[in-house]
Amino acid sequence: MEIRDLIHGSILIDAAELPVIDSPYFQRLRQIRQLGFSEYSFPSATHNRYIHSLGAMETATQAFDTIFGGPRSRAGVFTIRDPKLNRFRHVVRLAALLHDIGHGPLSHTTEFAMPNVEELKVPGRPAKERKATHEDYTLKIILDSGLTPILDKSGKDRGGFNPTHVAALIEPEISVTDGFFVETVDEKPVDFRPILKQLISSELDADRMDYLRRDSLGAGVSYGNFDFDWLVANLTSHIKDGKCYLALQHRALYSFEDFLISRYHMFLMVYFHYKSVVFDSMLAEYLESADCDYALPSDIEKYCLYDDAHLYSHLAQRTNEWARRIADKRPYRMLMELHSGIPATKIAALEQERLLGLTEQGLRDNKVHFIKARSTGELSKYFRKPGDPIFVRYDNHYSATSFIPLEQCTDLFQRYAEKRMITRLYVAPERLSECRKIGRETPLRYED
Repeated sequence: MEIRDLIHGSILIDAAELPVIDSPYFQRLRQIRQLGFSEYSFPSATHNRYIHSLGAMETATQAFDTIFGGPRSRAGVFTIRDPKLNRFRHVVRLAALLHDIGHGPLSHTTEFAMPNVEELKVPGRPAKERKATHEDYTLKIILDSGLTPILDKSGKDRGGFNPTHVAALIEPEISVTDGFFVETVDEKPVDFRPILKQLISSELDADRMDYLRRDSLGAGVSYGNFDFDWLVANLTSHIKDGKCYLALQHRALYSFEDFLISRYHMFLMVYFHYKSVVFDSMLAEYLESADCDYALPSDIEKYCLYDDAHLYSHLAQRTNEWARRIADKRPYRMLMELHSGIPATKIAALEQERLLGLTEQGLRDNKVHFIKARSTGELSKYFRKPGDPIFVRYDNHYSATSFIPLEQCTDLFQRYAEKRMITRLYVAPERLSECRKIGRETPLRYED
């Protein structure tokens, strides 16, 4: 069958994948907004994680076929024998499809309401003293829920893989000891797990390539646009020390840089929009309130019932101030906004910080409750966070093909190394005029 999508056109669905998509675990994503509260800033940004997950699967498939010479590829870099190729392809598709399946209502904000991770009892996940995350729920759903036997049957129908192989492409900590990802190339064993994992989560993964275009279109902005077709068409691979890694043809390096900047600007202009941030902050205030009785269950079957509608219904029935402000759409209003990291003199930056501090103190002195929210954006964590490397392939007529680590081929990581922090102060709308008088001498931007 096929599903029509405004980004990809037709997304083809394999018969073995249909039971996974039709399961309540995946169908729940229809009721989880991709951008949470962003619809209050961008009213058309109401798309959900269901269609994004299908789009990520389609993107991962296109990337896989380009690299490995799959059925829809114009020209693969190399082709391993078909049975193994098909198993890899199906595992990649399912990993991309399910990478977001554990997200809570309104996506990231409700992670405040998740239980301690040991309560989930996630197979293959070390128990630690910390809150669970949506990644923990994702692994639990894949490895230990009613979806697990469905995945197991899908794997048996398509060449003999199991849910652990799917989870292993989403979470690096999952151990795989059966040699599933090892294949012989030029009479030498090669581990393909690194490159398959990079298609799911890396600096150049299917998730980002789908959500940037989709979120940009939904929000009605142009920041997330990049040359998708050229970028995917120039993906390749590099085998080093018995492992296969993701690589990019050098002619697409500028497209990659544009892709990085597009994501960076989407965070600053859309994901960190001041209205979205204040709703997130108010929900966090509610979840940390003494009278808050909202909590996400560790029982994975009950978790399927918790979606955006369930949360909004809960908030509408509460008398807590923060719950009421969210339900009644009466958010705190922005009083002050400060951007750090913008090129400026050191003196000017220090003066802005001083004025911010004076305003905060003035609000405290006048017994005005305020929310202080900080959003931190950075171009990339790739250059400072260890992980599987990405390479750039250089071909010329005068020397052999060479593969160079990505960070050595662009100075973008260095030029955008500094994090950009947006600090905002919000106050109750009924006290906004009073607070503006308190901060009258502060020559910073105000918002209605």
